[in-house]
Amino acid sequence: QLQFVESGGGLVQSGGSLRLSCKTSESTSDYYGIGWFRQAPGKEREDVSCITSSYGSTYYTDSVRGRFTISRDNSKNTVYLQMNGLKPEDTGLYFCTAYLINCLTPDSWGQGTQVTVSS
Repeated sequence: QLQFVESGGGLVQSGGSLRLSCKTSESTSDYYGIGWFRQAPGKEREDVSCITSSYGSTYYTDSVRGRFTISRDNSKNTVYLQMNGLKPEDTGLYFCTAYLINCLTPDSWGQGTQVTVSS
């Protein structure tokens, strides 16, 4: 079973930056892609970003496009999410996830890392 080790979350002021990292226990090349979704209290899961295995195509939800950048290092089985211009509405628990069919179908995920943006 695929394992995830997430890091990089924390508390930051509005406008600040954070870089999330996620190392998987094995290659995710058999999955459609790998990325992040977030969960905020009282809100539904939001698929934030993913990068595909085949061509490295990227997906971003509208609310983060232009501020977040996803990348990966296949040699390290690691995916990154660079988050700039953070806003209080970005606050939530961010889960690294392997996507099975498209960037909206998470198959398995880690324990999550908390991102808190203060105003």
